[in-house]
Amino acid sequence: MRRGLRILILGCLGVGLMAALFVGPAWLRGAALVVRAAGLQEGWAQTLAQWRTVPFEVSELQVPSRYGPLRARLYRPREARGHPVVLTSGVHADGIDEPRLVKLAKDLATGGQVVLTPEPPDLLRYEITPRLPDMIEDAATWLSAQKELAPDGKVSLFGISFSGGLSIVAAGRPGLRNKVAATLSLGGHGELSRVLSFLCTGVLPDGRAMKPHDYGVVVILLNVADRLVPAEQVEPLRAAIRTFLRASHLTLSDAKRAEEKFEEARRMQGQLPEPASTLMKYVNTRDVAALGPLLLPQVRAFAADPSLSPERSPPPSAPVYLLHGADDTVIPAMEASLLAQALRPHTKVDLLATPLITHAEVDRSAHFSDTWKLVAFWTHLLAE
Repeated sequence: MRRGLRILILGCLGVGLMAALFVGPAWLRGAALVVRAAGLQEGWAQTLAQWRTVPFEVSELQVPSRYGPLRARLYRPREARGHPVVLTSGVHADGIDEPRLVKLAKDLATGGQVVLTPEPPDLLRYEITPRLPDMIEDAATWLSAQKELAPDGKVSLFGISFSGGLSIVAAGRPGLRNKVAATLSLGGHGELSRVLSFLCTGVLPDGRAMKPHDYGVVVILLNVADRLVPAEQVEPLRAAIRTFLRASHLTLSDAKRAEEKFEEARRMQGQLPEPASTLMKYVNTRDVAALGPLLLPQVRAFAADPSLSPERSPPPSAPVYLLHGADDTVIPAMEASLLAQALRPHTKVDLLATPLITHAEVDRSAHFSDTWKLVAFWTHLLAE
C-alpha cells in the first residue's frame, strides 16, 4: 500500500477513535477490520487492528450441493459474534486458496466472524454459469442449518467480483427466505450483458468511453469459445487461455513464474490451428480492439439466463451492500449505481463507490473522507 494512503488511513482512524468514545464500539469494529485489511502494523494502528480479536481454527470440509460436494474451508473463531459469512471468490483458478480471499477470510475471522469459503468448480475454470448462484445458495443453506455456527439460522453472503452479483441472485432465492442477514457485493455486476458489452466496446451505459481491462475480455472469449471455433479446437484454445490467465494472476506474486507462464501461452498459440491461433494471438498481445468486435455478437446469448444477473432475478429482502472501486475497468462502478436503483424499491441498499480500491482490493490513494466512508460502510455491514 502506498505510504500516502497509510498516512491518510492512520489520520482518519485517529480522529475516528476519538469519535468512537461517543458513538460506541460498533465503529471500532469496522475501523479495526479496515486497519487489518490495509495491512497497517504501525504503532497504535496495530493496537486497533487487534481490538477484540480472537483466535480461530481453520478446517477443510465438503459442503453438499445439488451438483455434488463442494470443497470448502471453514474459519471458526473461538468466540463468534455476528452472523456467519459465506464468502465466495471471483473467477480465479486458485479458488479458496487465492491469497487475497484467504486474507479477507482471516481478517473477518479474527474479528469474531465465522467464515465459510466454498469453492464452486466453475470459478476455477474461469466459467460464469447459471450453476454458480445454485452452489452459493446451497452453501448458504448448509451453513444456516448448522446451529452451532448459525444459532438464529441466518447467514450473510459476501461475493467478490462476478460472485458479488451472483451472491445477490442467491440471496433472493425462495430457499433462503428469512435465512439471509445481509449480502455484500464487492466489485460485482447488476446486468451481465451490460458488463460484457462494456468489456467488448469500452462504452459505458451513459455513452462515456473508458478503456476496459483485457482480463475481462479474455474471460468472455474462454466462455464463448465453442461459438467461435470448430469443436475440436475449443478445449485446446481454452487451455491456452487459462494458461494466460494464470500468468496474469502470478504477476501479483511471482514475476519470474508469470513470465514463464506467458511464454507457455505463446508456445500454445503456435500449436493451435486457425482460427484458434489468431484468437490466442489477440489474447497474448492483449488486443482488446480486435477481440471486442468478435465477441460482442455473442454477449446477449451468453448472458441470457436471468440467474446470471441480479437485476433480472427476484430481489432479496435482506439488506444489500454494494462496495465498488470508483475506477474499476473490469466491472464499472456504474454497475453498482444501476443495481442500487433496481434494488431500492425492494430492500435497503448501502452503496459506496470508492477510490480506495480498484476491482477488488485496497491499493489506491484517496482523500481523508474516503477512508471515513469505508470504515462507516463496514461498520454498518458488520452490524447486520
